[in-house]
Amino acid sequence: MSAQPRTARGTRTRARLLAAAEDVFASAGYHDASIVRITEQAGIGLGTFYLYFGGKQEIFDEVVDDLNARVRRAMTEAARTAEDRFDAEREGFRAFFRFTAQHPALYRIIRQAEFVSPGAQRRHYERIVRSYAHGLAAAQDAGEVRALDPEIAAWALMGMGELIGMRYILWEAGGVGEADGAPRDIPDHVLDELMALIQRGLAPDAPPPAAPPREDVRHD
Repeated sequence: MSAQPRTARGTRTRARLLAAAEDVFASAGYHDASIVRITEQAGIGLGTFYLYFGGKQEIFDEVVDDLNARVRRAMTEAARTAEDRFDAEREGFRAFFRFTAQHPALYRIIRQAEFVSPGAQRRHYERIVRSYAHGLAAAQDAGEVRALDPEIAAWALMGMGELIGMRYILWEAGGVGEADGAPRDIPDHVLDELMALIQRGLAPDAPPPAAPPREDVRHD
C-alpha cells in the first residue's frame, strides 16, 4: 500500500516519482521499466522511492489511478458549463481528446494494464463509466435523453471516444502537437460526425404527430 506524504515536500517528491514512472512505463513498457530508471528520471534516490511505494507493481497501479483521476477531472470541468446534455457531450469529448494529445501515455499504459494489472485496468474504465452513467441518468430525468440503460450507453460511448481518439489523435500525430509544441485538437469534422451519431442515438423520441381534426359527418 503506497504511503501518503505528510509534508508539502513529500507531496512534491511523490508527484515527481509518478510523473517519471508515467514516462518510463509509456516509453519502455512495464517489463523493461525498472525502479532504478524511474528514480533516475525523477532525480530522487533509490531509497526514497520505498518511502512512498512498495515496488514497481504498486507504482504502476498508482500511475493508472492518477491518469484516470486527471482525465475524468478534465472532462468534468469542460462539461460543467455546458448548456445542455449534448453540449456537455461535445465539450467532454473535446477535453478527452485534448488530454490524449497531451498525455499519450494514457493509451499505452492502460493497454499494458490489461496484462500487467487487469484490476487496475477494470477500475479505470468502471470509474469513467460510473460518472458517465450518472450524468446520462440525470439528463434522462431532465427529458434531454431518450429512455435507455445509462450504464450500457456509457460503455458504448466510452468505446467510441477511445477508438476515435486512437485513430485521429494518437495515430495521426503520435500524441504530440504541431511544431510549436501545442497539443493537437481533434479535427472539427471528426468531432462533428461523432456528435451527430451521439445526438441521433441519445435524442428523445419525437412525440407522435397530432391527429388531424375530426370532421363532423352530417347525415341529411
